[in-house]
Amino acid sequence: MNPQSVITLGQQALAVMLMIAAPMLVAALVVGLIVSILQAATQINEMTLSFIPKLLAMIATLVIAGPWMIAVYVDYVRRLFESIPGAIG
Repeated sequence: MNPQSVITLGQQALAVMLMIAAPMLVAALVVGLIVSILQAATQINEMTLSFIPKLLAMIATLVIAGPWMIAVYVDYVRRLFESIPGAIG
């Protein structure tokens, strides 16, 4: 296994990780921004007010995008396992 193939493998792993994490991170970012704007407008500074909506949004995102996220991960692992014989010999 040469250094170029190791770097390619690492790049693919990072790309898959970002693709899987992006929907949940974007949902948390959007909900956090909306809650922060509402907190600034009403001057209510309650920590649970920002935590609970983010948690609910991330759960909803996981329910909606979960099958796609699993499919992307399974496809990556399948390609990784299929490339093992080529990497060894």
